[in-house]
Amino acid sequence: MLGIIPYIKQIDTLAAEYPAVTNYLYLTYSGSEHDIICENDRKSIIVLGSGAYRIGSSVEFDWCSVNAIDTINKEGLRSIMINYNPETVSTDYDICDRLYFDELTFERVIDICEKEKPYGAIISMGGQIPNNLALPLHNYGIKILGTSPIDIDRAENRHNFSNLLDILDVDQPEWKELTSLKEAEEFAERVGYPVLVRPSYVLSGAAMSIALSKEELKQYLIKASEINKEYPVVISKFITDAKEIEMDAVAKKGELFCYAISEHVENAGVHSGDATIVLPPQRTYLETMRRVKVITRRIAKSLKITGPFNIQFIAKDNDVKVIECNLRASRSFPFVSKVLKINFIDIATKIILNKKIPIIERSSFDIDYVGVKAPQFSFMRLKGSDPILGVEMASTGEVACLGDDFEEAFLKALLAVGYRFPIKSMFLSTGPVYAKAAFIDHIKKLISEGIKLYATKGTADFLSTHGIDTFVLKWPLEKESPNAIEYLSNRSIDMVINIPKNYHEDELTNDYLIRRQAVDHGIPLITNIQLAQRFVEAIFNKTSKDLSTKSWAEYKMNNHAYRENV
Repeated sequence: MLGIIPYIKQIDTLAAEYPAVTNYLYLTYSGSEHDIICENDRKSIIVLGSGAYRIGSSVEFDWCSVNAIDTINKEGLRSIMINYNPETVSTDYDICDRLYFDELTFERVIDICEKEKPYGAIISMGGQIPNNLALPLHNYGIKILGTSPIDIDRAENRHNFSNLLDILDVDQPEWKELTSLKEAEEFAERVGYPVLVRPSYVLSGAAMSIALSKEELKQYLIKASEINKEYPVVISKFITDAKEIEMDAVAKKGELFCYAISEHVENAGVHSGDATIVLPPQRTYLETMRRVKVITRRIAKSLKITGPFNIQFIAKDNDVKVIECNLRASRSFPFVSKVLKINFIDIATKIILNKKIPIIERSSFDIDYVGVKAPQFSFMRLKGSDPILGVEMASTGEVACLGDDFEEAFLKALLAVGYRFPIKSMFLSTGPVYAKAAFIDHIKKLISEGIKLYATKGTADFLSTHGIDTFVLKWPLEKESPNAIEYLSNRSIDMVINIPKNYHEDELTNDYLIRRQAVDHGIPLITNIQLAQRFVEAIFNKTSKDLSTKSWAEYKMNNHAYRENV
């Protein structure tokens, strides 16, 4: 041993004018003694935070970390937070007993653990960064509280998890582990395109892609294999026209303790972080929800889950399949906690700490209101990016609102992320024929509301055959007037509905230019047909005057089951 070890130092917040006694700690090799004395009494609990804010990891995970710390403090234990993001609440000096403003890396975490000698570490609150450290820390000898890192790896490793589902006889989209491009192409040809390419141990769908052709499959496989070379890439059949369902839950020693089932407004194919999420579900069959719950219990028991977890399902005509399972808090935990008025993280932390907790006798059927979570995007600041939704996350924030029914909560959420009402004019480019047909009745509702409709030639011709007249705007590449670009740049249009196609290059470019122009001029843009349908239904049934203003506390439960502060 060379004796080269780091020392604990306090950040000097007083510019060396006075002795600083702060809770801002860090490790450095540029020191000869510690600024604090560690108790080493095994009564400390370390919580790993979420790190830097970025797409896929934001304040949702910090909420989870802070609530875990708060519960640890209330239980009379010493709380230690490791996080390095000054924007977070978890890095406020008075949140925890000891704050290490340092890297969330394997080396730094074990250095802190060796000095603090905690009872254990909680890695399930800060998102994917701490979750990725579960197995390395476990192998080094650090006690990981909650679900075993061995079982976390069984869920995170795509191949192992798919094998587990086969053993449990739980349905999943047909899949194959990537071994060669040739085998991947043969699999795609056998099950039929589109197929989904999924790497392991990633957050926000990084490098996850839907391949529609052999050329796209090759391109996406190369990208996915470069993201994480240590773990396998899996390709699976992508099911079209299916609903995606979220299960956020807490388990205790493999038994389901509390849960929330949410549905996506958009069909499967939009990342859960970019989707509009509804709780309780409004258009999901009861039998589908029953099957989701049954499958969740089986997975929780098999993985011996203790703590928070999230499972994503895909459902079509009551045929339910599992997409993936994350044995950690998800970004929707704050949302479901607020809507159900049950603090899932407080419960999960108490269970992880093996504390007694009352049985919860409440479900989403016990609430008389609806919660809707809508994504917030920053495409205006990302010059040149295509403002379109897919399986790789793009949103940079979210807003959740409550309402007496879905339409009220939905419109409130859209207003909160920048939509403007009333809508007096709308530009339509409704994509493939199936989308055009699905939107006809909704277009009739727009006309009855007196909304002026503009359309691209293809959409206008289709609508004309159904007796609907629109004002035709030329494609951007046609360079003729009246052109979509000039109407958008003059802000003569209040909203754009542009449903993407996968046809010729010219059409793809024209669609992109329309979407980009809308975003650059702050015009609300919808690129998903299900979202467009629900939006039209909402503005047809409600006006801004119908949107009530209530505090969170005014939305009441219709029973008196167990309740925690959130």
